[in-house]
Amino acid sequence: MARSGQSAARLLKSRGAVVTAQDLREEITWVFIPEEEGITTYLGKNPDEIIDGFDLIVISPGIPCDLPFVEKANSLGIPVWGEIELAYRCCPCPIIAITGTNGKTTVTTLVGEILHKHNRQTVIVGNIGTPFSEHVDSLTPGNLVVAEISSFQLETVHQFAPWVSAVLNLTPDHLDRHKTMETYQHMKERIFEQQSPENYAILGYDNQATREMRPSCNVVYFSAKKELENGVFLDGGIIRARLFGKDVTIADTRQMRILPENALAATALCLCANVPPEDIAEGLLAFKGVSHRIEYVTTINGVEFYNDSKATNTDSAIKGIEAMNRPIILIGGGYDKEATFGDWVRYFNGKVKHLIVLGEVAEQIIETCRAYGYAHYDRVNSLRDAVELAFSKAELGDCVLLSPACASWDMFDNFEQRGSLFKQFVFEIGEPLIHMTRANDLS
Repeated sequence: MARSGQSAARLLKSRGAVVTAQDLREEITWVFIPEEEGITTYLGKNPDEIIDGFDLIVISPGIPCDLPFVEKANSLGIPVWGEIELAYRCCPCPIIAITGTNGKTTVTTLVGEILHKHNRQTVIVGNIGTPFSEHVDSLTPGNLVVAEISSFQLETVHQFAPWVSAVLNLTPDHLDRHKTMETYQHMKERIFEQQSPENYAILGYDNQATREMRPSCNVVYFSAKKELENGVFLDGGIIRARLFGKDVTIADTRQMRILPENALAATALCLCANVPPEDIAEGLLAFKGVSHRIEYVTTINGVEFYNDSKATNTDSAIKGIEAMNRPIILIGGGYDKEATFGDWVRYFNGKVKHLIVLGEVAEQIIETCRAYGYAHYDRVNSLRDAVELAFSKAELGDCVLLSPACASWDMFDNFEQRGSLFKQFVFEIGEPLIHMTRANDLS
C-alpha cells in the first residue's frame, strides 16, 4: 500500500469494484482516507487466508511472484496483475513504454519532454515516480502516455501492449530477485510480447542481448558504434536516422548534456511516434539531464562534484566513469544485489585515482580490487565520511563522483535520498570555504 498500490485501489473503486487494501504493515501513510473512499483495509496480516474471496489480485512490483499467496491465487484461477497491467486495461490512449538495465529514466524523461512539446497532452508515468493508474481516469484518446517500466513491473503484465516499446540494453542486475540472467531477460522481453505487427520495438544494437531479441512487430535499432541501414546511429558524433525511406540528420551529440546512447534511443522512439526531426533536435539540445544521473553539483577549490546515485549497477557506473574527462575520486558501494564487480574495477586504471567504498558490499569490492591489482582504496562507514575523505584526496582539476554501482537499500530509503544527502554533504563542505573566500575579499 505504497503510492502505486493506493492509486490502483482508487482506480478499481472508481470502476465499480469492491476493494480491499492489504499490507503486512499496520501503519500506512495514506494519501486518502480508505473508509471515506469505501475501501476496506486488511492490515498487519498475511493475505493467504483471504485470497479465495476475490476475483482479482493486484500486487505491488516489490512483491515477488513466488510467494505462497500468489501461488495459491494461481492454483484457484484468480488472476494476479500488477498496477501497470491494471492501468493499461483502463487506458484509452497510446502508450510508449521504455525498459532496460540502464538509461531508462533519462530516456523516459527526455522522450516525455520532446513529446510534450509535440503533444501537450503527453504524460510521464511508471517506475519514474508517478503511478500509471493515478492518471488513468483523466486520460482521453488524445493523450499520449510515456512510461518507464521495470523488470519487476513486467513480471505481472499479461495483455500489456504499447504502441512503441524499447529495451535499451541488458546487463546483469536484480539477480537477487530474478535469480538468473535468462529469467531477467525474459522479464524485459515481456514489454513487447503482446505487440502487434503494426507496433514498434526499439532495441539497442550495441548490446548483444537486445540485438538478438526477436519481437513480432517492427524493430528499429539504435547504435553508437555501427552505421545502420535501417535505424538511428552516430556519424562522427552526429545523430543520423535511416527510417521510413528517409535519411535525415538530427543533431550533434557533442552539444548535449546526456550520453549519446540515450540521445539515440530517444530519437528512435520519437521518430516512431511521428515527431518531426526538427522538434526532436530542439528537444535533445535543450534537455538538461536527470537528477541523480551524472548530475553536476558544484565546484569547490577547483574540484568538480558529480551525483550519479542512480548508477545502481556496474554497467551504469561504468557509464558514469566514461562520462568524466578528468581524474576521478570515486565513491561506490551499497546494497548487495548478488552482483560481481570485476568489469567495473577494470575501468579504474587510468581513470580512477582513488576509490572510497561503503555499504554491505564494501569488502567484496575491496577483494575485487585486490584481485585486479588496484590498490588505491579506502573504506568508510558513512556517506558523510566518504564525501569528506574524497574532498581531502582530491586535487585541483580532479572530480569527485558518487557512482555506487549498487542499490541504496542497505543505508538509505532509495537512490534519491542517497543522492540528495551526497549533495547536502558536498555543500556543507563548500560553505566554510565560501565564507573564507568572502572574508579574504573583504580584507
